Amino acid sequence: MSEAAVTTATPQDRPAEDLTLEELEADGDRAADYIEGLLDIADLDGDIDIDVANGRAYVSVTGDDAELDRIATPDVVQALQDLTRLAVQTHTGRFSRLIVDVGGSRDARTIQLQGMVDAAIAQIAAGKDQVALEPMSSYERKLVHDEVASRGYHSESQGEGRDRRLVITAASAA
Repeated sequence: MSEAAVTTATPQDRPAEDLTLEELEADGDRAADYIEGLLDIADLDGDIDIDVANGRAYVSVTGDDAELDRIATPDVVQALQDLTRLAVQTHTGRFSRLIVDVGGSRDARTIQLQGMVDAAIAQIAAGKDQVALEPMSSYERKLVHDEVASRGYHSESQGEGRDRRLVITAASAA
């Protein structure tokens, strides 16, 4: 084998799924430091919890500060997650799949998404061929894909960018 054919992978080239527990915990710590800095700038109080599950670091901001509720909306949490991922990526040199939650907004959104799946499946059961859901983030689409599949239906993503959405159909018989 020639030298030109030999390539070496750097830690930054590894898929995010191959990260060690220690690397994921370090990503969570970096993310928590970044978010803590943002909270300080915004003069918001919040407790930060870090967890690792399913090959991802999860960083949650909780607290009794009513002002924290202002940043617990889906769009703001998604923006905060994007900024935090960039901050971690700047430090590590690799893409981060970490998830940020503020005030339990992810759990609330998951319940909303399950309700959307319920409504879509009811429409399909009533005879509709397919149901297109509202545009959503890649993380939300993944949650919905998993929920739809667990109920025996089929979903696929359609559209580009901010208009990317899921279309749910009855599972086809193979």
